[in-house]
Amino acid sequence: QVQLVESGGGLVQAGESLTLSCAASRRTLSNPRMAWFRQAPGKERNFVASISWNFGSPSYSGNVKGRFTISRDNGKNTVILQMNSLKPEDTAVYYCAAGTLLTTGTAPNEYIYWGQGTQVTVSS
Repeated sequence: QVQLVESGGGLVQAGESLTLSCAASRRTLSNPRMAWFRQAPGKERNFVASISWNFGSPSYSGNVKGRFTISRDNGKNTVILQMNSLKPEDTAVYYCAAGTLLTTGTAPNEYIYWGQGTQVTVSS
């Protein structure tokens, strides 16, 4: 079992930045890849970015690439999402998730552990 706790959400204006953190209770060989997803009201949960604990190898969705940066601090079991040039359409609840050894893509059902989410609101 892995517990995930997100932090860092808030209200910002368009063009500003926010940094989200995801603290994992532990890192395991069975959960090598971590990801951020987001879900806006009335919409499905969508992939934002992912990273491997061991190899890095960040991956991004097309609509955040170049603005968001995912990184990890293995010593603190923490995954960080730096979000720059925020837009109103980035408004959503952001979730941290841990994948399995079979996780290869961006579908939410490939990820087994989830945090409770943190709200990000971007005003225009």
